[in-house]
Amino acid sequence: MKRNKFLAAFLSFLFPGLGFMYCGKLGKAIFFFISFFLIYIFTFYLSYYFGNVFYLSFLFLLFSIYAANIILSFKEANNIFNYKLESYNKWYFYLLFILLNVTSTFLIKTYVIENFNLTSNHMNYNILSGDCVSLNKISSKKIQRGDIVIFRPPHNTKQHFVKRCVALPGDELFVADKNLYLHHREGDEWIKNNFNEEDIVVFAQKLWVKNPYMKEHPGIHHDDKISLNGQYPMPIFNFAPIRVDEDHYFMMGDNRDHSNDSRFWGAVPYENIEGTPWFIYFSIDEDWEIRWDRLGKTPTDLEAPEHLDRAVVERIKKDKDDYGIY
Repeated sequence: MKRNKFLAAFLSFLFPGLGFMYCGKLGKAIFFFISFFLIYIFTFYLSYYFGNVFYLSFLFLLFSIYAANIILSFKEANNIFNYKLESYNKWYFYLLFILLNVTSTFLIKTYVIENFNLTSNHMNYNILSGDCVSLNKISSKKIQRGDIVIFRPPHNTKQHFVKRCVALPGDELFVADKNLYLHHREGDEWIKNNFNEEDIVVFAQKLWVKNPYMKEHPGIHHDDKISLNGQYPMPIFNFAPIRVDEDHYFMMGDNRDHSNDSRFWGAVPYENIEGTPWFIYFSIDEDWEIRWDRLGKTPTDLEAPEHLDRAVVERIKKDKDDYGIY
């Protein structure tokens, strides 16, 4: 009996290592199975701690291992003559190997790393429609003010949104004339020590910081053509003071006047939070052109002027007539 080389390659394409098991090479099957998932994790974690050079290097290594898994299983099957079935060449062993692949993928996606393809413009200019981001699920659920967060909104937990966290549990906030005012839960003295006097206003005998994130995150912006003319929801322009509940986080999009966010459906419970975007692993615009300059960049990297300037140009070109809320 001779093993089908195309079937071996196809099995390895679907599940790393399975083609070698089909060829009677259990050791190689286990090697490629373990190698692929270990390198997959190391690719992202080393790049997280040591920068984009490691990301690109290990990403190349990851694809090399995956390609070698397919090519070598094809060659292994092609070189086999008078094949004798091994004891593990039974359907239930194949099923067990597939379940190990699926379970490993599920555990990584649930507890370690998950990828998202973002298709909305509510985080322009920092995150663009067509950006594909990786999420570090182990270290990214300690949400801080100003973090970009991926979460499931309370009114539709089957959908994922990406917004910026503007208030933590216990913080107070309101919106007036599109401007965000935040009273930090740490109190007035803390606000005095951490913000410039020109950014602080007094209201209801408390200190409030006006637009506390715009200086640090220059991608946050308003749209002058969205005006208080009765056509748009009032929370865009004015939002009454509230205190954020315990274990809840108030989210707003950087594209403030187009963002469907916590101003409309409330703060997000902690259990709905998936984490913070880690880096862009792929990006493509509406014309199916790859944005090479965004690959491997973190949200912080994308706040550099050269990236924001390109995003502004793309926004003006594509969405100059955009009047929507999303």
